[in-house]
Amino acid sequence: MDIVQQLTEALGADCVLTHDQAAQRLASNWVSAENLNCKALVLPHNTEEVSIVLKICNAAKQAVVPRSGTTNVVGGTHTQAHEIALSLERLNTIESVDIPNRTATVQAGVVLQQLQNHLQPLGLIFPLDLGAKGSCMIGGNIATNAGGLQAIRYGVMRNLVLGLEVVLADGTILSSMNHLLKNNAGYDLKHLFIGSEGTLGIVTKAVLKLEPASLSKNTAYLALSSFGQAVEFLNLAKQSLGNSLTTYELIWQDYYRLMTSPPSRHAPPLPQDFAYYVLLETLGFHPENDQKVFQETLEKAFESGLVDDACLAQSQQELDWFWGIREQVDFIFSVHRPIFLFDVSLPIAEMGAYVDTIRADLQKHWPEVFLYVFGHMGDGNLHLYVSCGQNDHATRMEVERLVFNPLSAIGGSITAEHGVGLEKKEWLHLSRNPTEIALMKTLKATLDPEGILNPGKIF
Repeated sequence: MDIVQQLTEALGADCVLTHDQAAQRLASNWVSAENLNCKALVLPHNTEEVSIVLKICNAAKQAVVPRSGTTNVVGGTHTQAHEIALSLERLNTIESVDIPNRTATVQAGVVLQQLQNHLQPLGLIFPLDLGAKGSCMIGGNIATNAGGLQAIRYGVMRNLVLGLEVVLADGTILSSMNHLLKNNAGYDLKHLFIGSEGTLGIVTKAVLKLEPASLSKNTAYLALSSFGQAVEFLNLAKQSLGNSLTTYELIWQDYYRLMTSPPSRHAPPLPQDFAYYVLLETLGFHPENDQKVFQETLEKAFESGLVDDACLAQSQQELDWFWGIREQVDFIFSVHRPIFLFDVSLPIAEMGAYVDTIRADLQKHWPEVFLYVFGHMGDGNLHLYVSCGQNDHATRMEVERLVFNPLSAIGGSITAEHGVGLEKKEWLHLSRNPTEIALMKTLKATLDPEGILNPGKIF
């Protein structure tokens, strides 16, 4: 019996879309307009049905590509015509919120913003925050170890997951739904699956760590003339603002100018002629004192020559304006095509020289190249958007070589939060040594001996 027929017989016709039916959906929620190409799209309702799907596919050695909110930008959910796509979108229930212990138990298909909205009236937050929060799902956040805008304070997804339920390649359901902050009984198995991009198992449920909602928010844009100022000001902010420091986003002039000039709808809160801009934000629990400390920190920065200009958000409208400049990155695609995008991790002190190096190298090859840089400086993560007018394979490989190669010498990583997927696997050796890669492959072979889970991703 054909694999699609087997799945349809096991789950029902409403859970299995044929190739033609699946092709009516977009392959990605990012920027590609391509339609989904797969043998069939399976839509299970629960963990048990996910288990049934994998048992059938494993027995048939049928490749399965898990799909979540499909906001992945490195080809991590790319499917081919011979593969089964498995969407977790129907596993979308927030099962419980434990207020005293500050945990939430959620299914993998819960949209990040759905969870945030659910927690708001309870006085709690799930502190993962990223631009795709309106469509990305918790399972995908876990599979890619998502980072985002508040990692400097709360950490990345790995720091926010207490327990997991995962379906292994052969259909075995691994339930490790730990609710404890401390549990030192043997291996912490959840960490095998966080960041594994669906290659070792499919996450179906999670226990997440919550935080109390803040009572104060202070936000400012600051202008700086040198990268050295940005480093020193970050150190001052960490020292003066302590645990209330939630966001320290560094923006290079090119990106700031693009986002605050027509046809962008955002006006510049500060003049456009500074080399760098910082979006600074704190969250706290003592509004009057928090505001006082925030303003004193800015005054100290001015007095020390670390900041040249500043603008504080005084209303929700101004908050939306400030954050719109930073977050609405899809505007770049309305101005430039094609675009190559990167997210890299590197020592904070090396960021300025690294960007100068790759800018110079790119300009040697393409004098009219556009390079836009911004990122989570506080946790060593930069995003780079490169447009050189070409999109062929040779051009892509040369751009990637110029962006990735300098990272090896400074102990950087080819990916900070997007993962490896298809697009970065050729460069994995720059961030992981042969022994590490060999062990990764051993884990893959052990947990997925038939190689059915998201094949071809990572390595």
